[in-house]
Amino acid sequence: MKKIIYTTLSGAILSLSLLLNSCVSNADSPGLEYAPDMYRTPGIETYVDYGEVRGRENKQWKGRLSALTPPRNTVPYYGTDSSEVMLMLPYFRKPNVAFRQTHGLYGWDYSTADEYTLAVNDKNPITLDKDNAETYISKGKELFTAMCQHCHGEKGDGQGPMVVSKAYSGVPNYVGLAATEGQMFYSIYYGKGMMGSHGSILNKKEIWSIIHYIRRIQDANYGKFDANGAAVSTLVSDTTNAN
Repeated sequence: MKKIIYTTLSGAILSLSLLLNSCVSNADSPGLEYAPDMYRTPGIETYVDYGEVRGRENKQWKGRLSALTPPRNTVPYYGTDSSEVMLMLPYFRKPNVAFRQTHGLYGWDYSTADEYTLAVNDKNPITLDKDNAETYISKGKELFTAMCQHCHGEKGDGQGPMVVSKAYSGVPNYVGLAATEGQMFYSIYYGKGMMGSHGSILNKKEIWSIIHYIRRIQDANYGKFDANGAAVSTLVSDTTNAN
């Protein structure tokens, strides 16, 4: 009888101890985790504070960013579609060496040439036709709204909220803009003037889609085709020099 009482008492004390230990005052603590692997994957995740994992605290890593730049010269996997892979290969043009200071592009491979001028004949590798044009232009509009409209304005007139508020100035009006699509790409990818580089937040396909939408802003008939599939606008891309 005494053995049963002692066993019951020991179990109660153990349960109470576990219960008290699972209650902590640290608001950031998840408390006692029965099976950590069910809550936390052992694989590396972005935007996770690895200073405290599975109850182990490493103050050296507390608060440090986990979403880091991929290793130099690595290429993401884009599947087995050769046209898609070719489109997404690293951009062959390099930032001018001055961009290291002006746009914070540290650790890049630089060029001493005026690559913006050299990009004048670079063509959009995404060919539009009557079946895909609206898909690409709609995607470009979506990205433009999220990434560009705050400065360039909904109509591409350079009168976005950031300009109207006087926070920025010198944003061009796309209507009548002399820059070619290759120069637009270079400017978006590396930055130009007060505009920073977007190459880390937009991939090449997304940037080229935005450029298709900018062309639609410049010409309402851009990306439209007649009943025979012929382009209505003269601005439809010539992709013979795709990069």
